[in-house]
Formats: sequence, structure tokens, C-alpha cells
Amino acid sequence: MNKNKILCLAVHPDDETLGCGGTLLMHKAKGDEIYWCVVTSISQKEGFKKEFIEKRAKEIKQVSSMYNFDDIYQLNLKTMKVDEYSMSELITKLSNVIKKVKPNILFLPFKNDVHSDHRKIFEAAYSFSKPFRYPFIKKIYMMETLSETEYAPLTEDSFIPNVFVDITKFFEKKLKIMQVFESELGKHPFPRSLENIKALATLRGTMAGCKYAESFVLLKEVL
Repeated sequence: MNKNKILCLAVHPDDETLGCGGTLLMHKAKGDEIYWCVVTSISQKEGFKKEFIEKRAKEIKQVSSMYNFDDIYQLNLKTMKVDEYSMSELITKLSNVIKKVKPNILFLPFKNDVHSDHRKIFEAAYSFSKPFRYPFIKKIYMMETLSETEYAPLTEDSFIPNVFVDITKFFEKKLKIMQVFESELGKHPFPRSLENIKALATLRGTMAGCKYAESFVLLKEVL
């Protein structure tokens, strides 16, 4: 049986852990290949202190080791300013990674996340659903990212999951990985709190009939 090759497009470091961390760990445990693309980065030009930039680099390295990613890609786009790039430029940068990895499973941010960085990257990445250009991509999912997805406008396009992954065996490790991103966590009721991460996993687990789950919106599946 052929291995799956999974690529997660994380607009910001920690999106992969919040959105599909348990699922990535599950795939790795099964012997699949997992890849991490960190789309944005921080720099002194954008007002971030050198110490914080160095700390973030160490966090990314540690998280990569904990997942045991087969490879990681860092595009180094300006965080919170993805809308300054042209759509063609975004598509080209993302496509270069897609063509190197050739994933059959792709995880994207939710198209209506409140963060404009997330929406722009989804818009650019969804062009990869074209089978005549990227025939190797067989499944595309949108992730649920705390502090972004739940603030989407209340419309018919709100996040309504139709795929659930039982991550009970991997949930504790997901929490440990998330704690590496110390600066991204806060105390409840801050959305990215350990308590809230557990609450969401419990809710999705209840919907799926297990203890803890991650949920997704399936956009495409080729059988």
C-alpha cells in the first residue's frame, strides 16, 4: 500500500497544531509522510524584537522535531500583511512547495477565517484543486483554527464540519506541542488556551462518538 503524503499549509506557526495536529500525528504513526509549510514569518523590519524572532525560530525547530516532519518549508511572507502580495505571487510561492512535495492530502485554512492572512492563502491555495495541473492531490480539507474560525460571519458559509478524525491517542502530545508556542497561548477565556483546545476536541469527539476529535470540511475527494 502506498504511503500518503500530507501537506499542511500553516499560515502562521501553530495553525498546524491547532487545526490538524492530532491528525498529523496519527498519519505519522501509520507510516505516512507529513510536511509542514509555514507561510509567514516575523522580522525586525515588521517591529518584532530580535529575541522574540530567535525564540520563534527555536520553537519551529522543536515543533518540527516533535512531529518528525519529513520536511518543512518556510515562505517567509510578512505576517498580518499577506494581502500586500499579488494573488499570482502567492500562487507561485505555494505552487513551488506543492510541486516539490506532491501531496495527495492537503490541509488548508478555512476560507472564511476572520484573519485576512488565512483568507488570502486559502484563495491562492484552492487553485491547486485543478486536477489537470495537480493530479496527485486527491483530498483537500479546510481546518478549524481556534481564534480565527469561530469568528467567521454567521452565514451559510460558517464552518460546518463533515469529516472527523479520532485523535484520542494523540491528544496529549498535541497539547505538549502546542505548549511549545508559549507566546501564542493564554488563559481561558482566551481562545488559544489549553482549556479551550480541550473543550473543542471534546465537542468534536462527542459529534464523532469518541473522546477527542479534530474536524474538517472536505472540499475535494478523488477515489
